[in-house]
Amino acid sequence: VQLVESGGGLVQAGGSLRLSCAASGRTFSRYIMGWFRQAPGKEREFVAAINWSGSYTYYADSVKGRFTISRDNAKNTGNLQMNSLKPEDTAVYYCAAGQARLSSDYRLYDYWGQGTQVTVSS
Repeated sequence: VQLVESGGGLVQAGGSLRLSCAASGRTFSRYIMGWFRQAPGKEREFVAAINWSGSYTYYADSVKGRFTISRDNAKNTGNLQMNSLKPEDTAVYYCAAGQARLSSDYRLYDYWGQGTQVTVSS
């Protein structure tokens, strides 16, 4: 599976961004999709994940209630709607796909995009 993220950018605190992840190469609907982020000098951090059908979602506590993960298997895309953004949300955001269970463990994801920068100014 090849993954390409888009939608990152610069936004003021309190604003919103919508990230997209376009998948190609294999049947996207067979894969769990996750979003991770990595800020400079910090480890990769789990953000959200969604199962193959979209019926189950899982969020990091730090984004719960502000971010919404979704997918459209017919279009081979996944999305991360980010509202009420905070400066601490600043990071490179990656989408990932895996065949294991819904998880926050990045080691269970087999395919990764190149990342998209999100910068939240105070």
